[in-house]
Amino acid sequence: MVKTIKKMNILHFPKLDSILRVENAIQNCDDYPTRMELWKSLPKQIQYQTFKLILDYLERSNKIMFEGDKIIWIFANNKKLNELIQGAVAV
Repeated sequence: MVKTIKKMNILHFPKLDSILRVENAIQNCDDYPTRMELWKSLPKQIQYQTFKLILDYLERSNKIMFEGDKIIWIFANNKKLNELIQGAVAV
């Protein structure tokens, strides 16, 4: 099922720096945060509606997934993995 975003219902569309701030916060968490824990931990507050829109974008782009009420980073951007891939011999 594809969700569509109606512009008239959105008060603020997220800026790139807001999206990157949320991505970094998720990746740097020691434990899997809930939506509210993550939102409150951000260094600069974002309107909650905008925050939910960012999470929706990250989920649809396969960077995060939800396990119950926890947010899990699933995007493959592991530094060690990338180094191994770059040094691998092509077959």
